[in-house]
Amino acid sequence: MKMTKKAITLSLGLVVMGSASFAQNLNDAKKAIDAEQYAKATSMLKSLVSSQAGKGENYFSLGDVYLQNDYVDSAKAVFNKGITADPKYALNYVGLGKAELAANNPTGAKADFDKALAAASKKDYLPYMYIGKAYVDQDKPDFAAALPMLQKADELDAADKDPETFVALGDFYAAQKKNSEALSNYLRALNMNEGLLRAKVQIGRMYKESRAFPESESQLKEVIAADPNYGPAYREIAELYMQWANFEPANFAAKSTDAITNYKKYLDLTDKSFDARLRYAQFLYYAKDFKTLETETADLAKLYPNNQKALVIQRLQAYSAAENKNPESLKLLTDFFAKNPDTSRLIAADYLYLGKAQLLANQDSLALISITKAVEKDSTNVEALEDVGKALYGNKKYAQAADVYKNAIKLNPNGKGSLTNYYYLGSANYYNYAIADQAKQNPDKKLLVEADSALAFINRTAPEFTLAYITRGRVARYMDDQANPKGLVIPFYEQYIDLVTVKKPELATAPAEKRNILEAYTNLGYAYAATDKAKATDMFNKALAIDPANANAAAGLKQLTAPAPKAAPKAGAKKK
Repeated sequence: MKMTKKAITLSLGLVVMGSASFAQNLNDAKKAIDAEQYAKATSMLKSLVSSQAGKGENYFSLGDVYLQNDYVDSAKAVFNKGITADPKYALNYVGLGKAELAANNPTGAKADFDKALAAASKKDYLPYMYIGKAYVDQDKPDFAAALPMLQKADELDAADKDPETFVALGDFYAAQKKNSEALSNYLRALNMNEGLLRAKVQIGRMYKESRAFPESESQLKEVIAADPNYGPAYREIAELYMQWANFEPANFAAKSTDAITNYKKYLDLTDKSFDARLRYAQFLYYAKDFKTLETETADLAKLYPNNQKALVIQRLQAYSAAENKNPESLKLLTDFFAKNPDTSRLIAADYLYLGKAQLLANQDSLALISITKAVEKDSTNVEALEDVGKALYGNKKYAQAADVYKNAIKLNPNGKGSLTNYYYLGSANYYNYAIADQAKQNPDKKLLVEADSALAFINRTAPEFTLAYITRGRVARYMDDQANPKGLVIPFYEQYIDLVTVKKPELATAPAEKRNILEAYTNLGYAYAATDKAKATDMFNKALAIDPANANAAAGLKQLTAPAPKAAPKAGAKKK
């Protein structure tokens, strides 16, 4: 899921015809839009459309609010009504074109834009400005189409009456990370109107997008100091802190907390509409505040069961339940998939969380299928395979676990958990072989070769990974000649003992290492028993020094000190 917050730079300087009362009302609606109080603006504009049905600008402003909140069909209906009510008002054609761009129909958009330019007067810069903005304000901006429109708007607005022309040009360059050009246009807009907070917020946003986080913070705090009630500044600084948190994992908790605090302020200053709360829910997801997200989405699902974006809420509710290990997560995700039979609408994260919910319900085989689909759709989900491997390993399905870990290594050879994947691949193959051997199933020694190779990689890459030596010693015991052992275990257990007693003795303080040290000394005692009894005795005694009740070490030492059996008398020898 991609969370985006597009800049909204609707003109604050449109020439409005009509009574002073009407002008004030429309300007109030525009101020509400600029403050991202969309529900308030929608209510005001619906009233204006009803009371001033012949004014095309009312329809355009209402339709554009719908577009900002992704209600494309509603926007089209309003723009068409605006064209019927006022055919000469060009911007409703621009609105239709923008709706076509949102529907991924650039050809239809171009046709509507041409109608807008044909309907406008030759000196009207507004259609050009809004067409340019429409091309920029998309998930995949068309900068080549936008630039001549914005340049024409600047040319027609020769007297520099509307600062929004320069804000639009600033947005155009900022979206391409051309910061010098963006900043110069934002500053031109501010020279015309020092109180244009949107331009100041856009400068802060530009810094944020360029990862100049301190500069962005300083700029946005200036806006908040100038007007503590300007909501968009809090939203932008919240998103700044969230992005900053992701770039500084060590400070993630503090920065994400600041982010959520500021986003709550943004909500308090806006209308807390469904769409504002939906954006908040999306924000909570990226901030990894899954507890709050689960509560928020459950509330939204109850309040707005029939909203056209209800599936987005259901998705986030299911995701948060899975993250919170809520047993209801599988039902939520199963219902979500049932309501989305068109798989083209499903994203990688849907399969990922379905897999997590299935793991929670101990359905590890189904989880593997789901998470594999998630990885196929988005390779960044590969780390989730490790959870499946861990579940299979924990359920002693060692062959399946090894296959999963091999796939995880192939897809993510140098990822955060890659060394652990190598270890579990080696360990899973070891247990798979050992269990089959004990059951007299004559397992293939290729399992041991693959295990040894994985563990050897860890020895080379992370020499302090103690379990790799221990497990490699276990593997070597099975690789050795069982009837006439060659001592293949010796180098691995000795490397381990050297590591925890000489090179890094501090490693031996971990509670789990006591068992490993005992295992190493005991196995070395048995390995040396046939060739070097002194060494074998030393190993057994070291094991007993750690654990005097260790039965294996005691039995080994007893065998070493037991008297040799008497030779049988030769045939024909005389008894005395």
